[in-house]
This record gives sequence, structure tokens and C-alpha cells, in this order.
Amino acid sequence: MTRSRNPPGADGDAEEAEAAEDAAAAVGRSTDLVALRDRIEAIDARLIELMRQRKEVSEAVASAKIQQAVPFRDALREEQVLTGVRQRALDLGLDPRQMEHLYRLVMEISISHQQAYLEQLGDVPLRVAYQGVEGSYSHLTCQRRYAGRAGGVLLTGFETFRRAADSVREGINDVALLPIENSTAGSINETYDLLSEGGLVINAEEILRVSHCLLGLPGAKLDAVRRVFSHPQGLRQCERYLQRLGVAVEEVFDTAGAAQQVRDRGDATIAAIASENAASVWGLEILARDVQDHSANFTRFVEVAVEAAPCPPDRPCKTSLRLVTGNEPGDLGEVLRHFSSRRINLNKLESRPVPQRPFEYCFYLDIEGHAQSRPVVEALRAIEKHTEELAILGTYPRARGQQ
Repeated sequence: MTRSRNPPGADGDAEEAEAAEDAAAAVGRSTDLVALRDRIEAIDARLIELMRQRKEVSEAVASAKIQQAVPFRDALREEQVLTGVRQRALDLGLDPRQMEHLYRLVMEISISHQQAYLEQLGDVPLRVAYQGVEGSYSHLTCQRRYAGRAGGVLLTGFETFRRAADSVREGINDVALLPIENSTAGSINETYDLLSEGGLVINAEEILRVSHCLLGLPGAKLDAVRRVFSHPQGLRQCERYLQRLGVAVEEVFDTAGAAQQVRDRGDATIAAIASENAASVWGLEILARDVQDHSANFTRFVEVAVEAAPCPPDRPCKTSLRLVTGNEPGDLGEVLRHFSSRRINLNKLESRPVPQRPFEYCFYLDIEGHAQSRPVVEALRAIEKHTEELAILGTYPRARGQQ
């Protein structure tokens, strides 16, 4: 605003007029600022109300997850949300990094709400650890075993078998479901070694039919594949197929994790051995189905916990043992004879090196029958003189596929 110079003799009146004019302008600016602040407060009130609504939906999501045996944190879903946030921020002229930071905070608040919701439930969900990510065979087996459980189940995936097992030992999870043997590739030694360390018992077993697929990027061609990623067991179960394909192989911590790496690398010459479910989870195409060397390909999982669960008396059951034989010749033969003479069927006999004792071995045995049944009790008493160490790893119902 341009003001004219005051005429001579009118300085007093002019100064008063200017002061009044300045005061009016100040009031106008104040009124506008108040109105703008009111608008911001109204928007903030809407944001808070939306956060309340988001909290309610988050609790419903938590309830659905524990009923359907879905992992509590979904890394893929979180990544998809953040990608959408960044794109919308760009479209609206906002800083995508600031918006991503804000939404990461919103998601952490949501997870915190879900955890608080679970803690206040009267029927606390079973906390289950497994090795791998969503879409892995361990995850699929957890869903098959626990989905629909009364009270629900809270799944947590870990990168290694050890971390999953340790989470049970430390009380973070109630049980862990770990693979222990495959009908094609044999025993999974790491699980046996974890059982050897003590502190865990076997309470159940589950058997999964495994059908491997070769997964690639959308539009990828089978004849263009040069490298294949998968868990070591997955690669072993498809060894002949991979040799015929003439590709290099690379071991990763998990089959579904291999699928995730294929997606993240964006290289059409890389593929993964994983499940059909992993293809849908990680947005890949199935280049070939049933690529395992044997059509009858099964993996046996065991549920481990700190405390033993009672085995139903009306179910056929198995007992798993770990023993170290004595130093006398024929001790192992005597152990087997005592089971055979009491008509106790031996399902499995596996040897593993004893840690810190070079070239000494322990034996893992699966026998039919309950550890408290008379024949098993008598056999265990009889073999004590032929063993240096003897431990019952668990008595549990036989998987229904074996009955």
C-alpha cells in the first residue's frame, strides 16, 4: 500500500489516520491467521478420527491373521503400501521421502495397536516360529496345521532354524515347526543338531507333500535361465532337473526367499525353485511345474517346545530317542535287539557326530509306541547298560499319513 506525504500542518491527523489504518490491517491479518489455524485444527481432528478408525481396522486385521495363520508382519504388503505412498506423494507435489517416513511411523503404530490387542485377548493365540518367509514350505505347513485353531495362532518367520528354535527356548514363541527329513534328500541335520543341544522336546509331527516349481520374472523364458536360487534342500530335491537345464545354482536361506530375490533383482536370467504359492506371493510366473526328481516328495516337520505335551492315548504314537552307545563291541546291536525282542518297530535310525568329540557319534531313533508303555519302558531299562547317554526327545501322535 502506498501512502501520500502529509500536507503541512496536518501531521497529527495524518499520524492518527496511519495508525488506525495499520491497526485495521493488523486485525485483518490476525483474522485470516485465526481462520487458517481453525482450518488446520479441523483437518487435524479429521486425521485423529481417521487414526482411530485405522486402529479399529488394524485390530480386525490382527484377528483375521491369527485365525488364518498368516504372519504378523507382512514385509511384502508393507513394501507395496510404501511404494503406493511414494507415488501418490509425487502425484500431489509432496516430498516422497517425508511421506514414506510418516507412513513407516503410522505402520509401527498400527503394529503396536495389534500387539496390544492380542495381549488383551482372553484366549491368547499360540505363538509359532518357523524358518523362512511367507510362501515357504514351512509357512505353508504352519497354515495347514494351525489355521482355524481355537484362539488363533501368531506366526513369526526367522531366517535360520537356530533363531526359530532359540525363540522357543527364550520364551518368545511357544513352539517352532521345523523340517527334519525329506523323502528324497534325506535328513535335515541342522534340526537334529538343535535337538541334540537339549532344552526342546518333540510334541507333534506334520508331513507335507512338496511340489517344486521353477519361478521367474513375468515374461521370462525358460531357455534364457542361467542361474537358479533356492534352499539347499530344494536344490538337492531337483538336482537331476537342474543338471538337464544346465544352469548354475546358488544356495539361499529359504525357497520363498529365493523367489523374493528373483523379484528384487529384476533379472530374467535368474529363477528360483519354490512353491506355487511363492509365485503368487512374490509376483512371479511359473516357468515349469513338478521339477523335483521324484514325484513322491514329502517333507516331515516336527513341532518342538520347551515342555512336553500329553500324547492322546487313543492315537498311534511315536517316540524319538537320542543315545550314545557304550564302548563295548556290539552295543548298538544289543540296543536294537532289545527293541526287536519286544516287537517294538524301529521307524528310523540316524547317526550324527557328537559335538566336541571327534569321530564319536550319537544315534537318533524313532520307534513306534509310547514312552510310558510297558514294552518301551522295559526296553529303555534294558539298553541303559549299553549306552553312555540316553534321552527321550518326545512322544507324540504319528502323522495321519503314516497311520
